[in-house]
Amino acid sequence: MAKANPEDLPTGPTTLRVMIGSNLRRLRETAGISREDAAEEIRASASKISRMELGRVSFRLRDVRDLMLMYGVRDEEEIERFVDMARMANQPSQWHRYSDFLPDWFSNYLDMEGAAYMIRTYEVQVMPGLLQSEEYARAVMMLGYGHTPLTEIDKRIDVRMKRQEILDREDRRPELWAVIDEAALHRPFGGAAVMRSQIQSLLDSCDKPNVRIQIVPFASGAHSGAGAPFTWLRFAYEELNDVIYLEHLTGGLYLERDNELDAYQAAMEHLCVQATQPHKTQDFLRQILRDHYS
Repeated sequence: MAKANPEDLPTGPTTLRVMIGSNLRRLRETAGISREDAAEEIRASASKISRMELGRVSFRLRDVRDLMLMYGVRDEEEIERFVDMARMANQPSQWHRYSDFLPDWFSNYLDMEGAAYMIRTYEVQVMPGLLQSEEYARAVMMLGYGHTPLTEIDKRIDVRMKRQEILDREDRRPELWAVIDEAALHRPFGGAAVMRSQIQSLLDSCDKPNVRIQIVPFASGAHSGAGAPFTWLRFAYEELNDVIYLEHLTGGLYLERDNELDAYQAAMEHLCVQATQPHKTQDFLRQILRDHYS
């Protein structure tokens, strides 16, 4: 089929670029062609080929065609399918209208989050973004952004609420598995009323078939999370490897090496053993409400 079927592709230009780049790398390596020789074919540098294969840059459609021909692809429909994918990958992200305040590194994460079929996240001090109530999100952002204009705070909250729509969409609804340190339940962002509403929102989320929530209680003592939040994204496309995402004050970091993935995946599994089992999470949350926010 000459045209790429949007229903068979991940959402967001970032994931499309990674998928195209992965396929181009596989074709190049199968053909036994070096990055240097591939770069010469499209009048570029070897580092440009590397960035293309990692999905870090947009694609010139002519380059995609020329590289595929160089790599021995003769099926015109297959070439056109990849060119169509590249054309789609070059389109602005759905988050583009927020680009005046949303950094590129976070827009890229939102694209990948939207394409994942499994999102496993561990949070220590705050609720996971996908589970925050609007009032709680506002309290967090008002504290964290200092003198940021209120209009920009409103836009940031709008982004956070739109992120959550993936949990309720009709197709490609991801599984969210959140592990939350008990400390986040006691950190009163916005005061008692906001926290009551937030914890009730968590209780409601527990009823969603695609959401699983666990709490790491203080009683568990030291644990493998070591106080550092992280998110593990898994995709339904063989060209997209699992990604561990770490966020810091001024950027985001993606870990993709096997040894890094193994370490964080093992930590997540250990956290899940130490945490409340999902069927007991609602009881735990109700007890928190009674003891601290009644």
